[in-house]
Amino acid sequence: MLLQPRRQAGVCVSTRREPVANSKQQAKRVRTAARQRLENLRYRTQIKTLFRRLSEAVEAGDSEQVDVAHKRLVALVDRAAARRAIHRNAAAHRKSRAARIVSRTNVSA
Repeated sequence: MLLQPRRQAGVCVSTRREPVANSKQQAKRVRTAARQRLENLRYRTQIKTLFRRLSEAVEAGDSEQVDVAHKRLVALVDRAAARRAIHRNAAAHRKSRAARIVSRTNVSA
């Protein structure tokens, strides 16, 4: 059975079906994977939020707030990499990017 995309207010919205498990173990893996996907999404979203807060603190010029935001961001990135929510190279890239953002405050100050 092919699923046709629905049209909603002129926008094509595809209907996504949940995978159908053939055994109890597969059904459990589907549930586990969905839970892990949400947890990984929380990490990625929170990392983006902390990057935004770090940039705002740098723009404001508040060095104390910059230090706090940078410390929280690095800790979260390390935790996400340890739990494999993000790849370790991606974690290193984000930490390097955060360090570059923080160094902008030292140059301008």
